[in-house]
Amino acid sequence: MGLTKTEFDALLEDATKRIDGDIHWSDDEDHSPAVVFRAEVSSQAGYPLFVSGSFNRLALTLSYVLIHRGIWRIYGLDLGKDHHNPECTYVGEKHKHSWSELYRDKEAYVPRDITALPTEPVRVWEQFCAEARITHAGVLHDPPPVQEELL
Repeated sequence: MGLTKTEFDALLEDATKRIDGDIHWSDDEDHSPAVVFRAEVSSQAGYPLFVSGSFNRLALTLSYVLIHRGIWRIYGLDLGKDHHNPECTYVGEKHKHSWSELYRDKEAYVPRDITALPTEPVRVWEQFCAEARITHAGVLHDPPPVQEELL
């Protein structure tokens, strides 16, 4: 299944995208010490979407990703991770991935609308949802603190 740039733009502009309910972080068994979440996204158009979040409390990396079930990531925000675009342009540690027919989700740009830091995942979430036109009818809870290991 393909997604044209026009279809992607319409999907992103659709302001009926909505997440209902509170979101809680849970441990990521594969990428400890990261915590993760997954939230279903509904819309009037019925897009097969969900959002996943990942926050590594030690490396201070944060990602929010909009996933289309038939394609995978179509839009995402990364903080604290370097990125190089397919044409070898360096984007840096704060970047958004957007969809194109040529590069799919591999090309990123520096977003001007994200002003919060990776240490502020709730504020970043609010800014991400506003730009992606997702209404969250609930609360994204703060990630749990890092637990010290016993010696």
